[in-house]
Amino acid sequence: MSFKQSFSWWCFAGRPDIGGDAAKLLKGAKAIGYDGVDLAPAEILDTVKEHGLEIASYVGHASLTDGLNRRENHQRIAEELHRNIELAKKYGIPNLVCFSGNRNGLDDERGAEITAEGLKLVAKAAEEAGVMLVVELLNSKVDHKDYQCDRTAWGVKVCQMVGSPAVKLLYDIYHMQIMEGDIIRTIRQNIQWIGHMHTAGNPGRNDMDETQELYYPAIARAIKDTGYDRWVGHEFIPKGNDTFAALRHAYELFCV
Repeated sequence: MSFKQSFSWWCFAGRPDIGGDAAKLLKGAKAIGYDGVDLAPAEILDTVKEHGLEIASYVGHASLTDGLNRRENHQRIAEELHRNIELAKKYGIPNLVCFSGNRNGLDDERGAEITAEGLKLVAKAAEEAGVMLVVELLNSKVDHKDYQCDRTAWGVKVCQMVGSPAVKLLYDIYHMQIMEGDIIRTIRQNIQWIGHMHTAGNPGRNDMDETQELYYPAIARAIKDTGYDRWVGHEFIPKGNDTFAALRHAYELFCV
């Protein structure tokens, strides 16, 4: 495999068969073959490392709806990102997730310019630390109404404006299927701007099985064929009662 696989903590940790037992979840995921955990909370970072897993991504700043596309947020966000870059250096975290914020009437062109300005304040520090700032692509149709970074082209424009190897996109396949589809072509054409990926079935953000519209075996092969060598994180809500069966199925889909 050219890329590493992780799972998003919030999707699995609170499930009934896990019972809030962090060690149980981490040990089970490690046994399946997972390399890391996405979006682990601060209080379990040491526990993740103790179980031989990496922390694939960590939330870089607050908040999703009130983010980088407002200049009045730039100082706060820069301070938060600088603190979390230090945390990333301590724990070997490769990705800090960043958010555009909602439009609230802001024109997309101006929103991109302002978001890029905010990222430029921290990009150099991220480069020096070997940390990637990944701006998350989210759908504004179903889950995150009015979110501005809701199209791949918009996110790419922001990355181009920043012009730093430490600023890329978190390409969430579930969210972009809702907004624009054409997943494989989009990944192939924009792989240079993608620093992290998330998966889930659509509709429903559930398991990547035969009930949903994305064909993940082909997507996994296409990602591998690009030479992508960073992280693919599984961020879905299992429909069944067996968390480890769901994690295993997702992992095996991407063993290409």
